[in-house]
Amino acid sequence: MEWVRGDELGRGNFGTISLARLTKGFDQFPPLMAVKSSVSVSVSSASLKNEKKVLDRIGNCPQIVTCYGDGFSVERDGEKYYNLFLEYANGGSLADTVKLHGGGLLEFDVRRYTRAILCGLRHVHGNGFVHCDLKLSNVLVFGNGEVKIADFGLAKEAAAAETEETEENFEWRGTPMYMSPETVNGGKYAPPCDVWALGCAVVEMVRGKPAWRVKPETDIFGLMMMIGIGDEVPELPENLSEEGKNFLRRCFVKDPRKRWTAEMLLNHPFVAGAGETVTLKESNLSTESPTGPFDFPEFVCSSNQRCDEMNLCCSSSSAEMMNRLRRLVTEKPLDWSVTESWVTVR
Repeated sequence: MEWVRGDELGRGNFGTISLARLTKGFDQFPPLMAVKSSVSVSVSSASLKNEKKVLDRIGNCPQIVTCYGDGFSVERDGEKYYNLFLEYANGGSLADTVKLHGGGLLEFDVRRYTRAILCGLRHVHGNGFVHCDLKLSNVLVFGNGEVKIADFGLAKEAAAAETEETEENFEWRGTPMYMSPETVNGGKYAPPCDVWALGCAVVEMVRGKPAWRVKPETDIFGLMMMIGIGDEVPELPENLSEEGKNFLRRCFVKDPRKRWTAEMLLNHPFVAGAGETVTLKESNLSTESPTGPFDFPEFVCSSNQRCDEMNLCCSSSSAEMMNRLRRLVTEKPLDWSVTESWVTVR
């Protein structure tokens, strides 16, 4: 694969992210990708290498950005850079989308985005990992309206024993506004912490503001006290439906052992079926468009009405139904003189 670096898309603790345009290798990779780059000997490159390792381990998922590989390059400044090639999202992030809408998103969209994120989390957790930094700016939006989880630089294996007293148990990783109580109190990172972060993301999508209502004078210590001490949880948006509020209550359970999992939340009414459509092939109807009300050979009556009273039994043959229809329409002449309800269409 040969490529050239395009416009810079953003910067982060890991380094920079830019467009990457292919000059060779179109048969294997898309012509336009996003490339994350950092000086190869820097600490930030370790984050990118961790992201590559995690994405390789968890495998492909429609709700997770695709990784196309990595490599090294020597730039104009003479430095050697480590580059990670990822799927390019031309719609920016969900944080950008919320900012564009100002006061938050429509609940229909919130439900759809939440379900997609949950599908991604289920895949991550099912493969033994925790994202550890789930937030709106790490969920990317694509031109077709799909969203995918990105930025796995802080992700880690969920298999690390939570009860072991190691230095790792006392680390903080991620974004404070999205941290769960068990993360703040004990540095514990397991799938439930991603579910808590998802709840914070849902509140932010609805309100257009962070889940925790902090005062301007509140410092990081004050925020950590709010999250980790006592029974306080983020306030539920007033303009959210009861289904949505109930969903958030399942996310904002202080005890991670009682918090709902991504798998459980996918069956919650707030997201169940959100954004899904049924194709003609998936339905049991004919693959060809029907030409009339009886052009459904597999038709089965779902009503409890007495078909014999209608003399139109569901198991009747097409010929019998046509005979019955012919008798119905000829017993009484139709009056076409009433035209008030007709609309002329040109």
